[in-house]
Amino acid sequence: MPANSTSFTSTVSAITDAFGDPTRRGIYLMARESAAGVTAAQVADRFGVHPNVARHHLDKLSAGGYLEVVIERAEGAGAGRPSKHYRVPAEARAQAGDVPVKSDDLVLSLLGRALRLLPAAEAELMAEEVGQEYGRAMAQGMTGADLAAGQRSLRSAMQAVADALTAHGFAAHADQRNNQLRIINNHCPFGDVAIEHPVICAVDRGMVRGMLGALHGDAEVSTLQSLAQGDTFCATSI
Repeated sequence: MPANSTSFTSTVSAITDAFGDPTRRGIYLMARESAAGVTAAQVADRFGVHPNVARHHLDKLSAGGYLEVVIERAEGAGAGRPSKHYRVPAEARAQAGDVPVKSDDLVLSLLGRALRLLPAAEAELMAEEVGQEYGRAMAQGMTGADLAAGQRSLRSAMQAVADALTAHGFAAHADQRNNQLRIINNHCPFGDVAIEHPVICAVDRGMVRGMLGALHGDAEVSTLQSLAQGDTFCATSI
């Protein structure tokens, strides 16, 4: 495997390892809400888990650089033993959205303009193919030795896809409405670039298609709503 492919797979594995668990994702969002950070005891109380389990999740997030650890005494705690607080780094808190967003707007803008030179149908197909290839690579990082690719139920696969998208800045969750399964993205990491070049929306549709294909099997995927088209969120149906 080429070095750059190995590096990419390692990066995907690290992200999905950090955010692939719904509880861990919730813990990160909880930490974002508090400038002072959170303790294992607070997390355990909020999520109804043992403090050791809470500490495990917090340590996973800190190991990935998503949280920083500080030792301090709670305000008004007197001379008691200082506690370990986990908090989101200041630079990450300053970013918009619910999870760290790392995107290169200049490259995305260039991509959007390049795609605009193509016929609309060709540009959208190309964007979706890129997303699908990326999605398949993401799924490789999520597929453990105990579960072969294509063996997950559709609901389980959709939840895994939503968690992976959240780790990439989409703030996603899976839901069901009128007997239709959907993945809702409440945040777009492409930002204003997607508003200017809506064809980029086909990238995340391709990511969903690629991940679902690897984790569950081929499924019909379509975009129902889009932030770039003025909707309040993006919705991909299956």
